[in-house]
Amino acid sequence: MKIDRLIGIISILLQKEKVTAHYLAKKFEVSRRTINRDIETIIQSGIPLYTEQGANGGISIMNGFAIDKTAFTSEEMTSILVGLQSLDSVSGTKRYQQLMDKLKAGSSDVLPNNDADSIKLGRGIFINLSSYHKTSIAKKIECLNASIENYKNVEFRYFSPKGETKRIFEPYSLMYWWSSWYVWGFCELRGDFRMFKLNRIVDLTPLNESFVPQKDIPSIENTLKQGDSESIDVKICFDSEMKWRLIDEVGAEYDLKEEGGKLILTIKIMDKISFFHTLLSYGSYAEIIEPKEIREEFITYIEKIQNRYKCQN
Repeated sequence: MKIDRLIGIISILLQKEKVTAHYLAKKFEVSRRTINRDIETIIQSGIPLYTEQGANGGISIMNGFAIDKTAFTSEEMTSILVGLQSLDSVSGTKRYQQLMDKLKAGSSDVLPNNDADSIKLGRGIFINLSSYHKTSIAKKIECLNASIENYKNVEFRYFSPKGETKRIFEPYSLMYWWSSWYVWGFCELRGDFRMFKLNRIVDLTPLNESFVPQKDIPSIENTLKQGDSESIDVKICFDSEMKWRLIDEVGAEYDLKEEGGKLILTIKIMDKISFFHTLLSYGSYAEIIEPKEIREEFITYIEKIQNRYKCQN
């Protein structure tokens, strides 16, 4: 990708006093004409480059330009590489690995003591965003990412607790949230912005038709806040034996109160069925206190499960 190459060229120029177009063309496996166009693009972006002809000629950042040639510290560059490596864990291509290689090549002075190699060796932080569905998720991410970059609609079938629907969708962003991948954008069926879980998407198909971005695009944060406004506060009582699991699943910093040897937790729910499924996994160690309506719905849900097993006797 062009953006990957531009970042790589800038990174190299920050570390080397002068390089030739031939060196860059060989490094990035493109023609010298392509490198010349890239140099023009970098200049237009506001970074003054100086080109010199002749035997000792080459490309360099103009003297006097106020830029720190160590734009990234060792810690900052390592963080960038860790982030790219995490994206590579769900990529169906080598695009992020190639970008990492380019950044490492131009940042040897910023990464002393083989810090670049330490990323490969697993020292420091390692983030893996893949899942049990790695193969299918990687394909979906690549398809959606291409559609986002090219403003192309996609079509898919979506499965939710409310049933199966067919959607034509304008994808705007991919996000990793609470251990799952989602795509956010404009849904033609609902006429509004929606967020869909990638695991629930099947038959994802890129369409040839392009879309013009919506005029009023809300932030993803506002979309999530709207979801919060539709949520229900539920108060649950847990036996103290479940403290380890609550800390593991909701975090030690959550407002977990201890009353009479019991643990009291208040959470927001948007999907009642998913909440019931989770609560059932606690067995007799958990009880809904309020609201009364949710408690009664949960009792009815349990009775349906009991009746299913009774009918088989």
